[in-house]
Amino acid sequence: MNTKNDLESLMLPEGFVCPSCGRRHTGGLGRLDISDGAIKHIPSILKELGGKEPFVLCDLNTYDAAGKDICRILTDAGLNFHLHVVDQRMPKPDERIVGEALMYCPTGADSVIGVGGGVINDTCKIISAAKKCPYIIAATAPSMDGFASATSSMDRSGLKVSLPSKCADAVVGDLGILAGAPAKLISSGVGDMIAKYTSIAEWKISHIINEEYFCPHIAGMVTRALDECVSGAEKAIHGDKDACGNVMRGLLVAGMAMNAAGCSRPASGMEHYISHIIDMRSLAFGTPAELHGIQCALATLVTVRSYKKLAGITPDREKALAYVSSFDPDKWSAHLREKLGAGAEAMIAGEAREHKYDKEKHRSRLERIIARWNEIKAVIDEMPSPDELESLMRRTGLPVTPMEIGISDDDLHEAFIMAKDMRDKYVLGRLLWDLGLMA
Repeated sequence: MNTKNDLESLMLPEGFVCPSCGRRHTGGLGRLDISDGAIKHIPSILKELGGKEPFVLCDLNTYDAAGKDICRILTDAGLNFHLHVVDQRMPKPDERIVGEALMYCPTGADSVIGVGGGVINDTCKIISAAKKCPYIIAATAPSMDGFASATSSMDRSGLKVSLPSKCADAVVGDLGILAGAPAKLISSGVGDMIAKYTSIAEWKISHIINEEYFCPHIAGMVTRALDECVSGAEKAIHGDKDACGNVMRGLLVAGMAMNAAGCSRPASGMEHYISHIIDMRSLAFGTPAELHGIQCALATLVTVRSYKKLAGITPDREKALAYVSSFDPDKWSAHLREKLGAGAEAMIAGEAREHKYDKEKHRSRLERIIARWNEIKAVIDEMPSPDELESLMRRTGLPVTPMEIGISDDDLHEAFIMAKDMRDKYVLGRLLWDLGLMA
């Protein structure tokens, strides 16, 4: 099996019955065109989807990269379309862009074409879900794994949230455009794939500790995509079309794997939450933030280092119980408010619902952790070494220190300790808390 085969399986309209877990998996994406000159096929894809009068959304950068050519192709095909170019080069994923796009999307538009990457794609998924109409994303860079996911990652009231939206009906990846993207955007896509080293491991660890659903088959698809992406990552950064195509396919497998598994586990873990905290602090206080995949790569390196260090300890029951007994939720909530501003409130409310810090639940988890510590260590052993990961990141232009993205060591540490509160998902931060080692 390879990534192309896995994509074919995930794109089967009826899905497939999993040989590992027995569930029927569907990836959600119906059409995919990754080829030279792929944007020329947009009119025919639109026709297959029943669209006749699309709303086209770009930003200033993506209009220059592909939007103007797509508009010409639509015009040559005799299609009436409505174009809106967001008057920014790097718009933020927040209420403003969603509201702006909805205001410019006419009632008569029967389909949506997004031209771009993360922010444009997430916005268009929300619009197409609201209008219940077909959606095509024309990717301008292999920069992140959300092209084929069914959610939109947005900033809402200062909190990074994953909103239910819809999977694109078709993804178009023109190799000439993808390979011509700025190296930084391609690095971001490689970084988002590197994050799968920890997301898959944490999915396995939560299965061991909490008996959370885990599918080895879906995990295997993502791991194969990660391996193929990493093997050609340096070529991709230098604009090799085939390598960029492999990065794009890997990102699509990761996105569809989340759809197939019914959760974000295959593609997102502690490393994503660290990135989200960096974003939230930027929203609240104007501190620096980088592209999502670039932050995720740095956070993956930090997370892997911590896991490898953790594998060298022996769990101490009494130390863990004493730590949790002395933990003050009110003091911790005050710390979140100080470091995150208004965005902290949703995280604090989440804990009120989820009871992650319940002492009896902790005691039960701790016993399972101690009893199955060797299994947990075996999963950690599967991760690459920090030195291997750092070498890969340096070769592909990814930062390996917080200073390279404009934040301090203390800022990164704060993001690390707060990441466990982002969602009700068992990640490294919660394991460290359970063991009395979070400091």
